[in-house]
Amino acid sequence: MIVVVDTSVWSVALRRPTRVRVSNDDLKHVRTLHDLIADARVVLLGIVRQELLSGIKEIKQFRQLRDYLQAFPDVPLNLADYERAAEMSNTCRSHGIAGPPIDLLICSVACERQWAIYTLDRDFERYAKYLPLRLLH
Repeated sequence: MIVVVDTSVWSVALRRPTRVRVSNDDLKHVRTLHDLIADARVVLLGIVRQELLSGIKEIKQFRQLRDYLQAFPDVPLNLADYERAAEMSNTCRSHGIAGPPIDLLICSVACERQWAIYTLDRDFERYAKYLPLRLLH
């Protein structure tokens, strides 16, 4: 099964080491992502790449992360992906759930291609009540 990895998971895995203890949950997510990468099951959406690279102040760190992420080619998106994301947004809103466009685009791409979503963002569990999502837990 192919897995769309959300920014929340990448952020935990790419976090710079600190003197603060890393939680067992974070270690579990890093291992899971590592295993998915080793099995060549990870896909990266361009918008997630942009989120990960945005806000990096040091150009050296930016370039290192950019170069690392180039190992994951972008999933080409089409008009239907964006239209489906808008439709999914409308479905969720009709049930009182508002999600950012990026989240719904991830949902759209994953649903259409029958891929799972790996995220730490609990909002996706709310979307899954009304959208046919497969979430990796």
